[in-house]
Amino acid sequence: MLIGLDIGGTKIEGVIVAPNTAQVVHRLRVDTPKTNYMAFLVAVKEVIATLLEKEAVQSIGVGCCGSINRATGKMQGANILYLNGQDFLGDLRASYAIPVALTNDANCLAISEFKSGAAKEATNSCLAVIVGTGCGGGVVIHGDIVDGQHGLGGEIGHNPLPGFDSRIDGPAVKCYCGSTNCNESFVSGTGFERTWAIKHAPLSAKEIFAAYAGGDAEAIQHVEYYADCLARVLGTIVNIIDPEVIVLGGGVSNQDVIYPLVTQKLAEHTFSNSITTPIRKALHGDSSGVLGAAYLPVMKGLVEC
Repeated sequence: MLIGLDIGGTKIEGVIVAPNTAQVVHRLRVDTPKTNYMAFLVAVKEVIATLLEKEAVQSIGVGCCGSINRATGKMQGANILYLNGQDFLGDLRASYAIPVALTNDANCLAISEFKSGAAKEATNSCLAVIVGTGCGGGVVIHGDIVDGQHGLGGEIGHNPLPGFDSRIDGPAVKCYCGSTNCNESFVSGTGFERTWAIKHAPLSAKEIFAAYAGGDAEAIQHVEYYADCLARVLGTIVNIIDPEVIVLGGGVSNQDVIYPLVTQKLAEHTFSNSITTPIRKALHGDSSGVLGAAYLPVMKGLVEC
């Protein structure tokens, strides 16, 4: 059995997974403390302790916002701000005799979908992209997750939107990260709403997609524009790693209409015009994070299943 933790700004979710079936046999969820790192670490350990009472487990995998700086071993880029600069993985490894591994939450989406989800038939590679409140990504190459030299593997949300043109994309936008025209500002759910509001009265993403389904001409134009933005982003990655499968997760990924549109437009933004890369919705949905975290130590060769 494997423990997987999916940690975000609002909740800490822990599961025990049967590795051969990807079945979650125990699940526990608690609120993420808002106060400080020590309270957070206590909460994480309490979740692990409760799960350890349920089953004998081989390892603990953690999916978390942010990443580990390889030079320092400490957390960076986490939107749980008190995590940054902390040796979170080291603190966990000091507490348990079994292997512990940690990676970015978007990497966990890629791992779970590659191992047993929408990309399970891929033999070598996949790209997973979260298009939700934010935009992040995970890359699997040669069957292993790409963390990168600086822990930045898959951080496609903070590349500049390819082919940005103010006549089409609106005025330049400053991202919270300090860069300008980040992909996240256009292809995340919030970006989808932001670019709509440049020209129209503000609506939620669900309202815009509902208007699209109802045949509203402005909504149709906007969804097609969004699909082109996402195809630009994905096309750039295809030109670099040419993955076997692309998997989408996050709130916008639940809108089935985007898949044929993005697939159609993808070849317009790649070196080859005969691109056949399948673009699929994440199979595991909200469970992708914890499943990917649980599989992480296996993928890293820390345990065998």
